Amino acid sequence: VQLQASGGGLVQPGGSLRLSCAASGRTYTINSLGWYRQAPGKQRELVAIVTRVDLVNYADSVKGRFTISRDFAENTVYLEMNSLNPEDTAAYYCYAHVFSGDAYWGQGTLVTVSS
Repeated sequence: VQLQASGGGLVQPGGSLRLSCAASGRTYTINSLGWYRQAPGKQRELVAIVTRVDLVNYADSVKGRFTISRDFAENTVYLEMNSLNPEDTAAYYCYAHVFSGDAYWGQGTLVTVSS
């Protein structure tokens, strides 16, 4: 499974961004898709994840501000981010978990929230 993320950039506090991640390869093996992020000097953390049966999970820090959605037919996952604040600044990584238990990562896309 290969993952290609896009949509990062520079945004002012309170602004919005939408990230996209397109999966290719053995996409029929994908059980869940999601996003992690890693801020400078910090560990990578879960942001949001959605399963094939539409179960979703969010980090407490983004609940009510971020929305994850997926189109499994198009093998794409989206992350709509609203009310961004400087603490959301990080490299965001697309993630796929397959039925065999393996995990795949896309390249990071940088989100910078700054005035």
